[in-house]
Amino acid sequence: MRQSCMVKPGWSPMSIGLMVLGFIVFWPLGLAMLAYILWGDKMNGRFATAKARFDDVTRDFDFGRGTAARTGNVAFDEYRERELARLEEERRKIDAMRSEFDEFLRNLRRAKDQEEFDRFMARHNNVGDTPA
Repeated sequence: MRQSCMVKPGWSPMSIGLMVLGFIVFWPLGLAMLAYILWGDKMNGRFATAKARFDDVTRDFDFGRGTAARTGNVAFDEYRERELARLEEERRKIDAMRSEFDEFLRNLRRAKDQEEFDRFMARHNNVGDTPA
């Protein structure tokens, strides 16, 4: 399937209009359109080459889990899986401790706020009791 674009690289009325509009709205857009007009047909092959290189580099990675794919060494792969599971468990424990600490801080702040409020009310009531 061949992809087609409404705006072809080259000096057509539509591409010139888009370039001028790009310069009016935000000058880097106009500059990008000018670059597309001048070098757009040459960039197609370069983009394909860059995509092929990127695919070659990333072929061995499983981006869903963020880990490398199997190495072929069963013992190492099992060790890696055990270590990743252990690290995930440690992360869960640390997250639980963090939430407990956050709860502790909330309670501490609440107690401090309550103490300050009680002190204010005691002072306010004492000021109201004294005759003017």
